[in-house]
Amino acid sequence: MQFVIIMALMLGVMYVLMIRPQRQRQAQQQSMIDNAGIGDDILTSGGIYGTITQVEGDDVVVELAPNLTVHMTRRGIAAVLPPEEDEEDAEDEEYDADDEDAADDGPVLEANADGDESAVTDGEEAVRTGVGDAAAEEHRR
Repeated sequence: MQFVIIMALMLGVMYVLMIRPQRQRQAQQQSMIDNAGIGDDILTSGGIYGTITQVEGDDVVVELAPNLTVHMTRRGIAAVLPPEEDEEDAEDEEYDADDEDAADDGPVLEANADGDESAVTDGEEAVRTGVGDAAAEEHRR
């Protein structure tokens, strides 16, 4: 009797931890594909990126490149991609924040061919004194 109870509990735990979340993911994926419309960027199951230009029931027309379109079924859509503008804006903001942090750190020291360190600033070229330039030229060749 205990064995039956343990097996029932194991099946219940397996359902809660494995089967139910998988069904939810499948429902989300199907909803995303069903709601794909004109102008959405997609990734096909074959790994090709494109933009939906026409929707005809279960069939869609996808533009892969300028003047290159393919007809396919919705089942061939692997993912609907988020708009590119949001990603680019986030990258630009992140890049700007990195630039500001770098500017606050002070001068960057760089070692020359003699091993001396000199400050290097943005937008300015390093000034060489002529000492060690011959050795640096030979090293570059």
